Amino acid sequence: MECISVFDMLKIGVGPSSSHTLGPWRAAERWIKELKQSGKFDKVESITVDLYGSLSLTGKGHATDYAVMLGLSGCDPESIPTNDIKTVVSSIKTKKELNFNNEKNLPFDSTTQIIFNRKFLPFHSNGMRFSATINGRKSKSFYYSIGGGFVVKEELKNSKRNFEIKCSFPYPIEKGTELLQFCKILNKPISDVVLENEKSIRSENDIDFELKRIWDTMLECMYTGCHTEGNLPGGLNVRRRAFDLHKSLQGDNSYNNRLEWIYAIRNTEVKFRQIIKWVSCFALAVNEVNASLGRVVTAPTNGSAGVIPSVLMYYLVIENHDGNFEDIKRFLLVAGEIGSIFKKGATISAAMGGCQAEIGVSAAMAAGALCELLGGSPEQVLVAAEIAMEHHLGLTCDPIGGLVQIPCIERNAMGAIKAINAAELALDTNPEHVKVPLDKVVSTMWETAQDMSTKYKETSEGGLAVGVHLTDC
Repeated sequence: MECISVFDMLKIGVGPSSSHTLGPWRAAERWIKELKQSGKFDKVESITVDLYGSLSLTGKGHATDYAVMLGLSGCDPESIPTNDIKTVVSSIKTKKELNFNNEKNLPFDSTTQIIFNRKFLPFHSNGMRFSATINGRKSKSFYYSIGGGFVVKEELKNSKRNFEIKCSFPYPIEKGTELLQFCKILNKPISDVVLENEKSIRSENDIDFELKRIWDTMLECMYTGCHTEGNLPGGLNVRRRAFDLHKSLQGDNSYNNRLEWIYAIRNTEVKFRQIIKWVSCFALAVNEVNASLGRVVTAPTNGSAGVIPSVLMYYLVIENHDGNFEDIKRFLLVAGEIGSIFKKGATISAAMGGCQAEIGVSAAMAAGALCELLGGSPEQVLVAAEIAMEHHLGLTCDPIGGLVQIPCIERNAMGAIKAINAAELALDTNPEHVKVPLDKVVSTMWETAQDMSTKYKETSEGGLAVGVHLTDC
């Protein structure tokens, strides 16, 4: 059975897209590693990268070419200072030279050596080919970015069964019914079952350290987005809204850092309208950072990175002023497990399933996680996840200009609000009366994805992407 850790579903990286930015970046790193393992790296004379299908059609707007150059240069998406990204890329373009893995300089002209091919490869919509010239001969490798920063190779024939991490969980879970069985057998909530699986591959101290790092990145992302004004890059001239919204909500409350900020928000007015605005503000903030090549956490993708942190922040500043790391830990464990069920049974790639695979899955993850924190049973947690996805089925991916901005940023706010509503509905639901179980909505989502026109799968060939033009903006 495919073994997907919480830390596979929640990964720290750079925006704007997990499949179009982080995936190609990781593919470049993986190619370099394989060249080294085969003893070919030192013999490489030149390199070429071909991008296919969705990676080509929306690659410019998703900074896929940037990601490839950064990956080939040996930069790490988790640690590179985001202010250095444009400097590194500009240097490569100006000098027409790339420091391959930061070890050897190679001639490199990004206009001719990164090739955008509209052709779709049969294996997956997000295909790429890395080629190296060695002693005058070409060495080629194909990779596919299948969503959420996951990368697979062509020779493994089924992308839904193609995974990098090899492990054996004590409680293997592929479906919601299996998760509930383990909860019943162990008499534990979902978060504890997931924790037991995680403890089989890393220590609890390491788990806590990584979860804190993920939450710190989420919190920093929200904080940065709420305190940065101006327009987003890319040509649409989209004005950042989180700054103005935050300013109107925060009022005169003062603070000096992220922790004080949380306490300051708790002191603000929290009527219904303000709650909706706060949740939206947090979600907008994250995805405005994402749209500007900032550091975010894939949750489960970059395009949907704002839903989970905004719902968790809602819990901490609205629902439970005594919330602590244990609550954050439980929330992220449950969210990661729900996301893995969707990845195993359907897809988290918009290029394969449309936006239902991104915002829909992230809303399901957040709804289930919030439901457990609010006292929901394991059965109610899965009801919450099902409700959230049920009302995202068929959601298309039609980014204007190939940019993760319109309608992507607002969709995170909408997904977060739906997630909270889904959790509340689930808490007042008797699971025995539910007609659509989580596993059924997962399979329905996959069927919907297969039936959906390619125009609405992150190609910018349909919907808003053709109804609104850059010149209109």
